[in-house]
Amino acid sequence: MNTLTKFTLTIIVAFFACNNLYGQGHPQERDDRATILNFKGIQFKSKDSLFYTNFRFRMQNRLGFSNTIDGEDNGKFDARIRRLRMRMDGYIYTPKISYTVQLAFTRSDQDFDDTGIPNIVRDAVMFYNFSDDFYVSFGQNKLPGNRQRVNSSGSLQFADRSLVNGNFTLDRDFGISLNLSKKIGDMPFNAKAAISTGEGRPASATDKGLAYTGRIEFLPLGKFTNDNDYSEGDLEREETPKLSIGGGYSYNDKTIREGGQLGRYVQNPFTLKTSFADAVFKYMGFAYAAEYMRRDVDNPLNLTDEVDPEQTYAYKGWGVNQQTSYLLNKGYEIAARYTYVMPHNDIRPYEDQTEIIELGLTKYMKAHRLKFQLNANYTFKDGYLNNANNKAAWGGMFQVELGI
Repeated sequence: MNTLTKFTLTIIVAFFACNNLYGQGHPQERDDRATILNFKGIQFKSKDSLFYTNFRFRMQNRLGFSNTIDGEDNGKFDARIRRLRMRMDGYIYTPKISYTVQLAFTRSDQDFDDTGIPNIVRDAVMFYNFSDDFYVSFGQNKLPGNRQRVNSSGSLQFADRSLVNGNFTLDRDFGISLNLSKKIGDMPFNAKAAISTGEGRPASATDKGLAYTGRIEFLPLGKFTNDNDYSEGDLEREETPKLSIGGGYSYNDKTIREGGQLGRYVQNPFTLKTSFADAVFKYMGFAYAAEYMRRDVDNPLNLTDEVDPEQTYAYKGWGVNQQTSYLLNKGYEIAARYTYVMPHNDIRPYEDQTEIIELGLTKYMKAHRLKFQLNANYTFKDGYLNNANNKAAWGGMFQVELGI
């Protein structure tokens, strides 16, 4: 029995050994505002009720394997702590003034490889809640971008977000945002807008160019149960059909990083224009989500004075991600995902058309707070499903998420 077979059997046995403790009805963790209501962590409130904090942590431990078809290597293993985060939410003096602080303790979660700096702080943001449906934030936090990015990484049904998100997402930034939730007749909608530095988390200084981002969501069939539209899968088993349709745009003027808020630093500032549209439908354990993203850059190759432009180009193009799932009995969920990414002709010498097919099986022990995930994927380039010229690849991932 070879190493890969032993690895696969061990993962399957561990996965199916878990058959109880599944729970529903848990409010979703929100990254776009302080989680201080109906969410249990380690809580403390002062006797005069002028100070409250909710302390939580979560970790993602994973073991994966990937192999390029007809490649020279014998496959690669990925065994590590993907995320280890600690988070505090609370308020000071009054619930109208709330805050979120989130810290990261793993290299892959600190933007270290692109910046050479261990960026421990992910979120450090204050909120002023004018009412239940309108609040303002100030500090470092997620921008109101595409749906999969807005969802917490702890509320995903696959181990990682899609390649569409990876290539085009906005991520975190420092700035100010306005967040409004109202109704048009009986239809709820959410509108969000932000002005930020455009340089992401580790920026120590910024230029005069800023990022302007807006997002709007319409819920024509009413609100989801317990913010179920901000997590993947239908763990709430919505009793009536629910639909959310959203979209937005970001204009990042004179950014100095390849991906705007992410990526390596460049010498020549440039402007990124990112548009996105998405939708999610859920009903009785069935869920379907689709996401489209597009990024335009006037000159994606002219980012540096170095001779080799291949090392410093901005990703220009578009992509579509679709995923669907169904929640079975005893907390098991089956899921499938198809991702398509098309680079613009300007960068085709360096990037290929990429498609990824993924299958997932998840065992929820305590909703998204304790779950076991088993994923398999197949990647192929330039439309050749059976490509065997070192471009097609397959892989698998087992991940355990644990948090409070």
